[in-house]
Amino acid sequence: MAEGSTTTATVTSSPGGSSRSGARRRPALSPSRASDFKQCPLLYRFRAVDRLPEVATKAQVRGTLVHSVLERLFALPQGQRAPERAKEMLEPTWRELLAECPEWMELFESGDGDAEAAMRDWLGGAAKLVDGYFGLEDPDRLEPEACELHVETELDSGVLLRGYIDRLDVAPTGEIRVVDYKTGAAPRQIGEAKAMFQMKFYAVVLWRLRGVVPRQLKLMYLSDKQALAYTPDEAELVRFERTLEAIWQAILRAGKTGDFRPNPGKLCGWCSHQAVCPSFGGTPPEYPGWPEPDPGEESLLDRAD
Repeated sequence: MAEGSTTTATVTSSPGGSSRSGARRRPALSPSRASDFKQCPLLYRFRAVDRLPEVATKAQVRGTLVHSVLERLFALPQGQRAPERAKEMLEPTWRELLAECPEWMELFESGDGDAEAAMRDWLGGAAKLVDGYFGLEDPDRLEPEACELHVETELDSGVLLRGYIDRLDVAPTGEIRVVDYKTGAAPRQIGEAKAMFQMKFYAVVLWRLRGVVPRQLKLMYLSDKQALAYTPDEAELVRFERTLEAIWQAILRAGKTGDFRPNPGKLCGWCSHQAVCPSFGGTPPEYPGWPEPDPGEESLLDRAD
C-alpha cells in the first residue's frame, strides 16, 4: 500500500508513564496487559500492580532488535532497503539497545563460553530473521504511513485503549493495513489466538480513531517466512470492543479486592513468577492495594513479539 492520509494524532509518552508535559497518564488497557489478564489474572497483577521484575530471554531481546532494525529500514529512502543494508544495521542497533539496557549483556555471560562469541552467534540468528522478512515482501515497494505507531483512544464506556502498532500501511484509496512482525515460530492454536487478539485490539483503536475498519490485519512470522492475513468487519469489532470493556471491568473489580486468581495452563512454563505463584507452591507478595497503575504502557519486550 502506498502512503495515504496524515497519521492521526496520538498521545506519546515516556517509558515512566508520564506524558511529555509531565502529567501522569490515566490508567489504560494495552493488548499485552489485556492478554495477560485473559491468560491469568495473577500474572496481570504481578506485571501491572506489583511490577515484579522479569528476566528477559535471548529470544525476546532478539525480537526487540529485529523490530528496531525493520523500523529503521523503512526510514531509508526507497531503493536503499536491501537485505544487506538491513543486516548492516543489526550490530549498531544492538549496541544502542545495549546502552539503554546493559543488563541484557548478562544473557551472554553465563557459562564458561566466550560472551562475545555467543553474542555474535545470536546476532547471526537475528540476521536470519531479517532474511525471513525479505522472503515475505519487498520493502522498496512499500511506503508505510508509520512504524512503531503509538495509538490511543477512549471508548464510549470510558475505557482507555493504548498500544503500539509495528507498521501501518494506508492506500491512496484510504484502505488500512495493520502489520505485526512475529519473530517466534509459526502460529499454533494458542499463539495464533493470542496474536489475533492483539491485532483486533489495534483494529478497534484505529476504527474509533479514524472511522475506518482496517481492510487487513497481517501477521508476519519471520522465522518460518509465513504470513497470516485476516479481514475484520464492523460487527466483529463491535463485539470485540465489548470484550475489551468486560476485561477492563473485571480488572477493576479484582483491583478493588485484590482477588487476582491464578489460572494454570500450558503457558505456565514460560512464566517468570512460578516462585510466588500458589499453583506452584509459592506465596504472592502482600497485595499493595490498587494503585491506579498504568498497565497501558508496554515495554520494548512487549512490543517486540
